Amino acid sequence: MKKHFGYILITYIVMQLSSIVGIPLLLKIGVDVLGQPEETVKNVVPGYWLVISFTLTLLVVWSILRKSETSTGLERTAPMNAGGSIVWAVVGIFMAFIAQSVAIQVEYALGIEMGSENTQMIISIIEKVPLSMMVAAIIGPILEEIVFRKIIFGVLYEKMNFFFAALISSVIFALAHFEPEHVILYSAMGFTFAFLYVKTKRILVPIFAHVAMNTTVVLMQSIYKDEIEKMINDAEQIQGFIGGLFL
Repeated sequence: MKKHFGYILITYIVMQLSSIVGIPLLLKIGVDVLGQPEETVKNVVPGYWLVISFTLTLLVVWSILRKSETSTGLERTAPMNAGGSIVWAVVGIFMAFIAQSVAIQVEYALGIEMGSENTQMIISIIEKVPLSMMVAAIIGPILEEIVFRKIIFGVLYEKMNFFFAALISSVIFALAHFEPEHVILYSAMGFTFAFLYVKTKRILVPIFAHVAMNTTVVLMQSIYKDEIEKMINDAEQIQGFIGGLFL
């Protein structure tokens, strides 16, 4: 692996762990320096740290990519032309939603509880700090595609076939969301974005599809939060009722 890729991975890992120091620091600044009520600061600190840490990380990663030769073997072959890449970027959005729907049905059949605690936590943060929507919809997906597709998948794809490279990188991608029960769901997303990357040899294509998908999900969850929660609860009740018939 190129040392510059290593720097990016280290930067990303530091960002993931930074809340351990960052959130208490912001809390102290808000209470002791700005004189704000502790309870008020506690509610908004996670959202502001999310914006600060992800934005700084994106700037660092962008700087590393701009100053270094960080192309993978995949990108050294001729990329798809601009027109075809645009088409696949748009098609990729629908592919991602279809993969997500299939994965949800598989998890449902396996008895895995519907809904994502990670998504609900993000929506809760967005409600308190609307600016954090930028992280969930744009900055987060860009960083994830650089780390999990360009670097991890790209390096693995140089050493093994598509299936195993996509499988390993997608499972890592899934586990990085700290919801192991939804490993099928996140892995399905990983496979889809890896396919788009290999198909077009342009990392911008899965980035576009990922950003578009996350933006749609965040907006839908924010606007129709109550309706979605009711649908999930109704589905779980139906699942429990059907399951009870076969006991």
